[in-house]
Amino acid sequence: MTTMIHVVDLSKSFSLGGLDVQVLKGIQLEIQRGELVAVVGASGAGKSTLLHIMGTLDHPTTGTVRFDGQDLFKMSDREQSEFRNKKIGFVFQFHHLLPEFTALENVCLPAYIQNRQGGDVQQAAEGLLTEVGLGHRLHHKPGELSGGEQQRVAVARALIQSPDLVLADEPTGNLDTHTGDAIFSLLRRINQTRGTTFVIVTHNEKLSAQASRIIRLEDGQIV
Repeated sequence: MTTMIHVVDLSKSFSLGGLDVQVLKGIQLEIQRGELVAVVGASGAGKSTLLHIMGTLDHPTTGTVRFDGQDLFKMSDREQSEFRNKKIGFVFQFHHLLPEFTALENVCLPAYIQNRQGGDVQQAAEGLLTEVGLGHRLHHKPGELSGGEQQRVAVARALIQSPDLVLADEPTGNLDTHTGDAIFSLLRRINQTRGTTFVIVTHNEKLSAQASRIIRLEDGQIV
């Protein structure tokens, strides 16, 4: 396997009530292409912050993040936006689907943002929704879907641009145990069949044990 993400001396601080709070402290990390990595640790350990920085949704205070050798934080804002759209899929604890659009339309949105139009986008979205078990729910809006179904739509949306990397922040955290297990199994199957790299933040030790590697954060450091 080749290194996809190389994190070097990554630190992140926030100013809170006049105090400097250090959330990440000199993180050193490599993610290999094709891995499914679970990031675990107590609340406040810095897991989501690390994920957001790897996805350029947040900026480090110091340190570098390289993706296939390219320093992400030497990019302009526009370049970072294009990078996120083309290279990364995001899945969050709360699915963030647009309620006025159907499942199919929600999945198509990242492609439309990139000005990909036409039947090929819709065909790809239909294929993804079928792959995640929602081929019969294409034209249902989020309010007509269960929590697990909505999260499956979010997974399909994350994959519509055929990203190299999917970053998932507590993707099962808002679901019951059975549905959460099913969503994690889906992510693992996509990792195995498509070769998509996954970095998944989770509190669920049972699910993290199924990852190819576990990274444990404690007080902003890898332990």
